[in-house]
Amino acid sequence: MILYWSSIVGAFISVVGCGYLVGATLLTGRFARKASPTTRASMPGVTILKPLHGAELGLLENLSSFCTQNYPGPVQIVLGVQDSRDEAIAVVERLRAEHAASHFDLVVDATSYGLNHKVSNLVNMGRRAEHEIVVVADSDMRVDPGYLSRIVAALERRDVGAVTCLYHGFAATGIWSRIAALGINAHFLPNVVVGLGLGLAKPCFGSTIACRRKVLAEIGGFICVADCLADDYAIGAALRGRGYKIAVLPITVGHLCGEMSARELWQHELRWARTIRTVDAVGYAGLIVTHAFPLAIIAALAGIATLEPAIAIGLGTASFGCRLALLRQVERTFGLPPQSYWLLPLRDLLSFAVFTSSFLGRNASWKGRPYRFVSDGTLVASGSSSRP
Repeated sequence: MILYWSSIVGAFISVVGCGYLVGATLLTGRFARKASPTTRASMPGVTILKPLHGAELGLLENLSSFCTQNYPGPVQIVLGVQDSRDEAIAVVERLRAEHAASHFDLVVDATSYGLNHKVSNLVNMGRRAEHEIVVVADSDMRVDPGYLSRIVAALERRDVGAVTCLYHGFAATGIWSRIAALGINAHFLPNVVVGLGLGLAKPCFGSTIACRRKVLAEIGGFICVADCLADDYAIGAALRGRGYKIAVLPITVGHLCGEMSARELWQHELRWARTIRTVDAVGYAGLIVTHAFPLAIIAALAGIATLEPAIAIGLGTASFGCRLALLRQVERTFGLPPQSYWLLPLRDLLSFAVFTSSFLGRNASWKGRPYRFVSDGTLVASGSSSRP
């Protein structure tokens, strides 16, 4: 009976999942037709904050993409580390040598305000901001020359408190970074597009958070999220709580996937999944319908002993085809190069393993430090019994 019902439930959810993937394909195509603002009435000064930690793969190229913007207004780039021995400092010096005309400020400050070291870094860097508009972008992001102009244009709407961007993945080197990029492009990115299309998602991503300094001050500045792992989402929620809208541009920026081992990939994606589960437990549980292919495999394996397996095998083929069609639509919509399609079955199975494992604990490893979540989504050091 267990095998019988496992086959029935797996097949049913997989059928629903195929419908979801078809719908996601249609919504992704529609998302591309949204207008992206490119004109601006003014050209206010912009300060870009880049929190750094270590000389990660592709860091110089990532940072350089922010130095080659076609934005005509003044641009200040503030880079921050919390340790004078941080290897990122050498990369910053190379950046200064290659882009001597750019306005750089390097902040080295170990002052901590909570368990989220990135936020502490931002608090320290924020004091050096010179301009009206502040843009925060993670160190693993790479952008095109028109990025800044689009953001500032979107921010000119009176009801917009912040602007954020979706992101696509591209691999640094090796199979594990390719699998990581495929997870973003085949799973994460279309899931967010569906959430936006149905009015269910309220994202704010670390890929880009752009807002005015006075708006940021209204929520208490960066320090208000010093103990939140999902600091980007928390900033967006705080701004919405003040009545502001978060504009999501119909473009993507690049996220460099630098995972070099299966262990690194697993830890990163498990932390990511548990973060999302903490932010929206009900919505996250509903993502089970996005795993049509693995559930069809479960139905097929269970059906060998109980039901005619041909139906489940056919469903597995159909669900894989739907996933592939969705990925091709994502590529066309966002102008991405062809992905490693032969890795797609492995990617789907890994995503399902991460999804199920995310319900089995609250621990996370981040930048080599162990943490665990408490019920409200904030962090405590691993082994602690209460919030700091």
